[in-house]
Amino acid sequence: MTRQVGLLLFMSAVSLCSVFGQVSYSIPEEMAKGSLVGNIAQDLGLDVKRLKSGKARIYTGEGTEYIELNKERGVLVIRERIDREALCGQMTPCALDFQIILENPMQFYSITVEITDINDNSPAFKNNEMKFDISETVQIGSKFVLEKAVDVDVGINGLQGYSLSSSDTFTLNPYRIGSSRTVEMVLKKPLDREKQERLSLVLTALDGGGPQLSGTLQIVITVLDANDNAPVCTHAEYKTNVKENALKGAVLTTVSASDADEGLHGHIQYTISNVPEGALELFHVDNENGVVTLMGKLDYEKFRHYEIDVQASDEGGNSDVCKVIIEVLDTNDNPPAINIMSTSSSISEDVKPGTVLTMMNVQDPDSDENGKVHCVLDENIHFTIKSTSNNFFTLVTEFELDREVSPHYNITVTCYDEGVPSLSSSVTLTLQISDVNDNAPVFERSSYEAYIVENNTPGLSIFTVRARDADWNQNARVSYILEDSSVNGVPVSSYVSVSADSGVIHAVRSFDYEQIKDFHFRVKAQDGGSPPLSSNVTVKILIQDQNDNPPQVLYPVQTGGSLVAEMVPRSADVSYLVTKVVAVDVDSGQNAWLSYKLQKATDRALFEVGLQNGEIRTIRQVTDKDAVKQRLTVIVEDNGQPSRSATVIVNVAVADSFPEVLSEFTDFTHDKEYNDNLTFYLVLALAVVSFLFITCLVVIISVKIYRWRQSRILFHSNLPVIPYYPPRYSDTLGTGTLQHVYNYEVCRTTDSRKSDCKFGTAGSQNVLIMDPSATGTMQRIQSEKSILDEPDSPLEVSLPEMNMEIVTYPCFMCLQLSVDLGSCASQQRYMANILCTVPQQFET
Repeated sequence: MTRQVGLLLFMSAVSLCSVFGQVSYSIPEEMAKGSLVGNIAQDLGLDVKRLKSGKARIYTGEGTEYIELNKERGVLVIRERIDREALCGQMTPCALDFQIILENPMQFYSITVEITDINDNSPAFKNNEMKFDISETVQIGSKFVLEKAVDVDVGINGLQGYSLSSSDTFTLNPYRIGSSRTVEMVLKKPLDREKQERLSLVLTALDGGGPQLSGTLQIVITVLDANDNAPVCTHAEYKTNVKENALKGAVLTTVSASDADEGLHGHIQYTISNVPEGALELFHVDNENGVVTLMGKLDYEKFRHYEIDVQASDEGGNSDVCKVIIEVLDTNDNPPAINIMSTSSSISEDVKPGTVLTMMNVQDPDSDENGKVHCVLDENIHFTIKSTSNNFFTLVTEFELDREVSPHYNITVTCYDEGVPSLSSSVTLTLQISDVNDNAPVFERSSYEAYIVENNTPGLSIFTVRARDADWNQNARVSYILEDSSVNGVPVSSYVSVSADSGVIHAVRSFDYEQIKDFHFRVKAQDGGSPPLSSNVTVKILIQDQNDNPPQVLYPVQTGGSLVAEMVPRSADVSYLVTKVVAVDVDSGQNAWLSYKLQKATDRALFEVGLQNGEIRTIRQVTDKDAVKQRLTVIVEDNGQPSRSATVIVNVAVADSFPEVLSEFTDFTHDKEYNDNLTFYLVLALAVVSFLFITCLVVIISVKIYRWRQSRILFHSNLPVIPYYPPRYSDTLGTGTLQHVYNYEVCRTTDSRKSDCKFGTAGSQNVLIMDPSATGTMQRIQSEKSILDEPDSPLEVSLPEMNMEIVTYPCFMCLQLSVDLGSCASQQRYMANILCTVPQQFET
């Protein structure tokens, strides 16, 4: 066995590493099954492991697989018995063409196995016997056409020559293989029917094989009398062309011959004497006129050339042979046949352009232009088809793919030839695009704002954030994560939580609008891909206020130890500003809109309260009949739902002088003073009982009792002390009881027998505050100038003009002009907050 190996490398536009080569082998026909054809792995330079991993297989199209691949050994072996004559007939050379295909990456190789002929067929004649009726008058040199033998072998194994059994009457004309001449028997000696009426000869056909094979034809010659002229063909050869789509009955040509004899000896009949196998049913010759017609359907792809022998015979047995050569012309009657060699049904969306998807082999059995094939795609811009070699095409990606745009493609490949009219065929390939995680989740909004009412229940659902992922399956599964951050130094996770699956934001705690009004945080959406992709969004939570706080009254101050009184002179005009109720509400919006209403009043016809500003003004002229003590109850309401309120009591003194005011308010302060000194009495009583047993202290106790009695005299005095607290609002109208107002601060130390009185600077207030702890009898009032000139005041505090705070000192006020420092110091047991208001010119 001889073998020729040749590798041809082709340029390919595919991105996969594909190798295209061609390997040729030559083997004889009729080899036994399993016989070795060649070591394909070695000849292609491939490792046997590559054949296994690449799932190597043989592709033969729709033909019979005579050769199979042994992947374990990397060799080609005979699968089916090969009969060269059945496979190729008389065509030479005879070859099997197939491809070996590998995957991962895709590769294919073209293999050609030439089938050489062996001498397995002997020459054979169509008939076993051939009879001739030859007239005895036939001339020497007359030729008699013999039947040709047929040997389906080719080359040296084919028919090589003929031999005629030894005879002194007939001989064979020299015959050259491959010529168009017929086998002729020549008369070399005149016949004599009277000597020999019948001759029997044997024609032997020989081939050139070893061992040489032969076939025989029995020739029986009957010697006739009288007919000594044979027919003669007008032309030795007749040539005609016919299209393969010619209809049945089409006239191909007309054969004619002439015979010099007359009568029956000159009557010629035409018969087909020799035709290729299978052609007898295709052609017919009219016996009388020699018209050759088509009786079947021609197929250019099966037989392209026919040679027919038409024999012209007379009645005497003389004959001549006319050769008819018929050329079949091709028509475009075969569309291209598309054979898928290898294809991918699914591909990842991230493959690079140029990736091979499908390998195809397209065959068109027509010839010339009718067999030239081109393949195109039907309007699909993502793919292209390329020709890698003769009749082989690859479908490759041309651009990047995106599963989110198109999850699958139906790719139609159309192949057409160049015939007129052109024929085409198509095949549709379905390609699924598998997903990769190339899209991050995208929130529906760039940012979110959500509202929640304060005092909510912990765990309440506030809002839902949603993100979409254009990927598929696990790559599109979105989880929501609360990013770490802090709100006012506290982790945001103590405020809210996020459901990982649904994106629902829950409140972890109950919110208080007065403590926090809004806060923001970030939520991350992360998909389930590998690696995961994510995006985040800012969520702002706005706390909405509830009316959960009542109004708080800032002024007038409601204290348990003092009675606040606003002084209104009896000369006050209409709309005189008495005071102003000041309140605030820590809520917001309409929950903090306050309104003021007069709920109760000693005389409702005298005062009114501003609905919006809380100003208390007179609504008529004050008269002498109006009571000095006026008690007003003002209610402050907010605008929330439901509304909340607070109540404040305002004491108003209607008087033009201090004595009038003090006498009216004495009853208010007496009981309070008594209760404040009750503790002192109890302590003193305990001290007296304790010292009764100590005789040495009798004198000291007597002194204490004496001093105590002196202080009681002052305690039962009818002149009350009027303490002062600065209001938040002054009389803007400039009206009031006094033309000049002074703030007096009188201080008394706890460990000194002295008491220093300090007069402060002038103010602009007209509010009186009466302290029940200052109800002693005053006998003298020291002059303003003497007190102002005191240089050694232990505590000196001056109130600013608009000071809003109450200043407290452990002092006692001596308002009698005749009192001295010693007597004032004896009142050290009284501690009070004293701020006194007196006229600038105070007379005894």
